[in-house]
Amino acid sequence: MDSVYKRNYFLALIGDGRPLLTLVGFLLMLSGGFALFLSATGNFLPHDIQFLGMTADALCSLNQCRVVHFMFHDRVAFGGSLIAIGSIYMWMSEFPLKNGEAWAWWLFVFTGVTGFGSFLAYLGYGYLDKWHGVATLLLLPCYIIGLQRSAGGLKGYKSASSLLTPAVPGSWFTRFGVGRACLLAVATGMICGGITIMLVGMTRVFVPQDLEFLQMDRAQISAINPRLIPLIAHDRAGFGGGVCSCGILVFLVTWCGRPSRSLWQVLLLAGTAGFASAIGVHPAIGYTNLFHLAPAFLGLITFVAAMVLLKKEMFRSTE
Repeated sequence: MDSVYKRNYFLALIGDGRPLLTLVGFLLMLSGGFALFLSATGNFLPHDIQFLGMTADALCSLNQCRVVHFMFHDRVAFGGSLIAIGSIYMWMSEFPLKNGEAWAWWLFVFTGVTGFGSFLAYLGYGYLDKWHGVATLLLLPCYIIGLQRSAGGLKGYKSASSLLTPAVPGSWFTRFGVGRACLLAVATGMICGGITIMLVGMTRVFVPQDLEFLQMDRAQISAINPRLIPLIAHDRAGFGGGVCSCGILVFLVTWCGRPSRSLWQVLLLAGTAGFASAIGVHPAIGYTNLFHLAPAFLGLITFVAAMVLLKKEMFRSTE
């Protein structure tokens, strides 16, 4: 019998582990797209309705639908961050990890800890999202097995300190260097912003601009439904965790990734998904406080400048 038929069926499909990591990235993108779809159609998930004891339409009939719009604004931004994370995961699996670059494997490990670990933020707000928990438990084995199988293909220096080694050491005062610095600054802002959002979600839930948009205080929101604030807190903490994980990914693929056409393309895709959702949802629901939106606009301007400055060198690197 041909030796190809002697292989284990499951191990053949798993291969070197990268197909599983690519699958995780794809499913994250799919989940992000689903979050955008639900928000665009004005629907809650079944477990949201079960937890609240009311539908999105029923809640929308109160206070000019501001509470529902506020919830959707968090969920759209979260969906955009998932699409960004998933696209970068798929790039990492197909390019640097396929090439045996250890930093990509360690970045999968690091962001897996932060991403999957952010689920535990529910301990801060008391709402255990069962669907989120089930999705986490389904993705986690794929992630772990994918990492375990792909570890054997790493080449050269395999330590976690590979994350500290820049792919392109050199001057920051060139066109490429300035573009890279801009992108690292954007990523740093995302990390800090994501941590802040997650901590706010786990503690006080709202910032003053949120309550101004809602035209209610916490007591009035709780009076509508005592379970509303825990559900909103869950959305906020999840959104913050997603933004933080995305920021870590953008920072380290910029720092460690070899300049290439594919890297520029995936950064453009991730940035477009993230900024379009995070900024675009605000005028759609009428939440246009400039102080609230200023960090996102500053990030967008810096991101666009970075992509313009980086394109020529990144495309040249793979010609």
